[in-house]
Amino acid sequence: MKKVDMLVTAPFFYTMEGDGVGFKENVVMVIDRGRIIDFVDTKQGKNLYSAEEDIVLDHHAVFPGFIDAHMHTACNVMRGLAQDTNNWMMHGLQPFENVATSEARDAGSYVAIIEAIKAGTTTVGDFEKDMENVCKFIEKVGVRGNIAQVVRSAKYKVYNPGELYEFDKQEGEKSLNKNIDLYKRWNNKDGGRIKILYGPQGADFVEASMLERIQKLAKDHKTKIHMHVQQGDRETYQIEKRYGKRPTEYLNDLGLLDETLIAVHLTDCKPDETEIIAKSGASMIVNPGSIAIIDGIVCPSVEFQRAGGYVALGSDQAPGNNCHNIINEMKNVALFNKIKYKDPEVMPAWKALRMATIEGAKAIGLGHDIGSLEIGKKADFIAIDLKQPSMQPVYTWPMRNIVPNLVYSARGHEVDLSVVDGRVIMSKQKIIGIDEMDYIDQLGNYPDDLGHKAEKEFFEVNGINAQFMREGKL
Repeated sequence: MKKVDMLVTAPFFYTMEGDGVGFKENVVMVIDRGRIIDFVDTKQGKNLYSAEEDIVLDHHAVFPGFIDAHMHTACNVMRGLAQDTNNWMMHGLQPFENVATSEARDAGSYVAIIEAIKAGTTTVGDFEKDMENVCKFIEKVGVRGNIAQVVRSAKYKVYNPGELYEFDKQEGEKSLNKNIDLYKRWNNKDGGRIKILYGPQGADFVEASMLERIQKLAKDHKTKIHMHVQQGDRETYQIEKRYGKRPTEYLNDLGLLDETLIAVHLTDCKPDETEIIAKSGASMIVNPGSIAIIDGIVCPSVEFQRAGGYVALGSDQAPGNNCHNIINEMKNVALFNKIKYKDPEVMPAWKALRMATIEGAKAIGLGHDIGSLEIGKKADFIAIDLKQPSMQPVYTWPMRNIVPNLVYSARGHEVDLSVVDGRVIMSKQKIIGIDEMDYIDQLGNYPDDLGHKAEKEFFEVNGINAQFMREGKL
């Protein structure tokens, strides 16, 4: 009998092997030194292995942990402040962004990550200006981090529609150096659990020479570029006015379109531009809830997949999307594309699940290690409690309904257990090693001060939410 670290017994496993969901039943998953080393029949498991930790899940389905590939967790301190407006970034978010302190933003990040873990996320793809304390929190709670530091030359201020961004090269250099320093301190920390990417905010926010330098750094450091790409007509306008090209052509001419690039949104891409990016080897992250609220658009993830590209799901930011819950994004990406194509067979539940797991892992460059439950891969997995009302009743024949119920019915509280690198980070909806309420209470200290500081600019900008406030509609 071989001694191992962990045995996981459950009636159902969805491994995501092959082209479907890799369904297994009545097996034991064997984990040692943070990796999956075997699957054996339930009746044989105890005869072949003994474990330090024996996890028996009598009424659960086990899945790979979810990947939230694109988040702005610091914006969580501004949750709910920028919806329902045609100028989300400048008229909605910016008055609050301009007065948010680094301490407030960190407090927002901690609660956003807690929220994500409790809904099944085991890989956090955060993208913000100051990531040092976020990396420390990720290290503490044990979630996997795929972290980008924002690089930006455009000055932070409210720009009027049609106004070109004002570049400050010194600020651009400062932000790039912060990204480089973060890479040196945190990349591959804790056995590779934390990865650092390069994060130019977008082609419209940095100079061409800066983009070329960033790509060289990413290649030299064997990491990736995590960047908003053609994220709406605002970016298209900026690039056309400055360079006389649409963003996809501009990036292609610079040589930025290749396997190093993780392209976020593609909101304003035409079909031929989507195909060019997908066939270049770049991958895509789609944020269905966020972009639906911000722009009223369904991003071209289906077209990207049809062109052969990998697409991950992201929750984006709480001032627009209002949550960090990948189950919600699986449902959104399925529903929105059915509506877009007027076809209920587009984006079935199993495909949305693959975007949250194995396809998402491949999109962010981690498919060799996570995203599916296979021998040799890291043990990142979650257990869904099938006794929760939202998962009931359970059918196994002639059709299994567990995946459709997860995608279309679950809300996040069904996640009963989360494991990263073979280590339990959440059990019974409680994150191990922290007092969640301490962080929630801490976040509650900031809204009054932040709101009063933003008040003058908020009402001067006079966006739709300022009008709603005057009219008593909020």
